[in-house]
Amino acid sequence: MEDFEAFARLVTALRPWLGQLVVVGGWAHRLHRFHGLAKPPAYLPLRTRDTDLAFLPDATFAGDVRKALADAGFTEKLFGDDAPPATHYCLGEEDAGFYAEFLTPLYGSGLRRDGKPDATVAKAGITAQKMRHLELLLASPWSVQIGPAQQVPIVADVDVFVPNPTSFIVQKLLIHSARPPGKRPQDVLYIHDTLELFGSSLGDLRRLWAEMVRPGMAAKTARRVEAIAQELFAEVTDTTREAALIPQDRRLAPENVRAACEYGLGEILGTLE
Repeated sequence: MEDFEAFARLVTALRPWLGQLVVVGGWAHRLHRFHGLAKPPAYLPLRTRDTDLAFLPDATFAGDVRKALADAGFTEKLFGDDAPPATHYCLGEEDAGFYAEFLTPLYGSGLRRDGKPDATVAKAGITAQKMRHLELLLASPWSVQIGPAQQVPIVADVDVFVPNPTSFIVQKLLIHSARPPGKRPQDVLYIHDTLELFGSSLGDLRRLWAEMVRPGMAAKTARRVEAIAQELFAEVTDTTREAALIPQDRRLAPENVRAACEYGLGEILGTLE
């Protein structure tokens, strides 16, 4: 099943709730190409078979999201020992098909009063996983229009929310050290490619940092973002080398990846010397 066809089925099923959902993760990166400030390059975007959809903890969903997904052909796959269990909403073969999952920010200690992990929450029939720093992706999201012109086969164009690129990049920086080692090169490539996609609008991304993203963060966390950006790309590392090897349709030199990220992040965060 073509992934845009699967994504179209997901968006159609969730149309009543799209105003409260933000598409995050790899699909956000793909949808960024449809924004007016983006300058899409010739190479293909990174692809992922899962769609992450985030919402604020106080979001209220009228109706039954779970039923809407089931009616569209999505089936549930439960995993983990949390209560409620984490859930993937799958379309197609379990190991190779398309699936969606819901996310919401994690605040506090990460533990419930009974000492068990505060890892999931149920809402409107679906289960969402709680994640640190996810609130960044929900702050000042951008809207992009998708439809047949963007090769998304839906009946009528629809607007979906995605994180603004500055929030997308900053969140990747904050979670970098907590990510599994195998995921870190991919995240570095996401940062690199996002900076390239919006390379002609770095001033706009810097204004987002100064006016929208940084003011909503604790000062200590903002300083940590700036420090991570400088440390992560101070020199070529194994992570940078692995990131350069990921694309199949272009050649990347690790030093170019490092230098582009160092420059772009310095421009956005105002840390260039």
